[in-house]
Amino acid sequence: MSNTLAIIPSMNIKNKPATFFALLILLLMAFILYWSMTKPVSVVIQAGHEGRTCGNTGAECKLYREEDWNILVADEVVKKLRSWKIDVKRMPARVHFTRAKIVVAIHFDRATTPCNSGASIGYPSDDSKAFAQRWKALYKDYFPFKWHEDNFTDNLKNYYAYRWIRAEKFLLLELGEITCDKQTKWLKPRLKKIAHLVAYAIAKELGKKVKRPAL
Repeated sequence: MSNTLAIIPSMNIKNKPATFFALLILLLMAFILYWSMTKPVSVVIQAGHEGRTCGNTGAECKLYREEDWNILVADEVVKKLRSWKIDVKRMPARVHFTRAKIVVAIHFDRATTPCNSGASIGYPSDDSKAFAQRWKALYKDYFPFKWHEDNFTDNLKNYYAYRWIRAEKFLLLELGEITCDKQTKWLKPRLKKIAHLVAYAIAKELGKKVKRPAL
């Protein structure tokens, strides 16, 4: 009896790595199954920095916080898309595994030297490049300030949400510089109209016939 009891603990110890490995495989299979059965949404709209209390909480100046503007614009984009019967999911800074046709992350830039930045676009691959150029051409008709080249920073090229949300097209939009007085004076009264322009660009990309807004 004592010999049998002595053998059991040693068998458990030997089997622990194999059991752990088998559990990992099962979890991976379950995740793959869940992922394959999850229906992609048409659009995901993310408000950059929303919900963060530490770390990268977004740009700030004396009068405005980027997070507040991101939320306002993102909510208005969602409202407009839903009015056109487009399936859309709204996300904060913390994202989860999702599949979508189009993802747009809303941001405003900042600069150490005020008015040294402006609008820009980030995207993870050439699959999104054509959409990015269409958005740039559209917004350039309205936005009268500086533009950067696409993906001109590591944050634009390697945005963390690219790894979590699988999308046919993913754009990170920097809609202007919140630390520049000239730009904020132009931007603030137009935030909802800019949101409508973002929604219009997305709807057109999905093949919807919608009216182009005026800023």
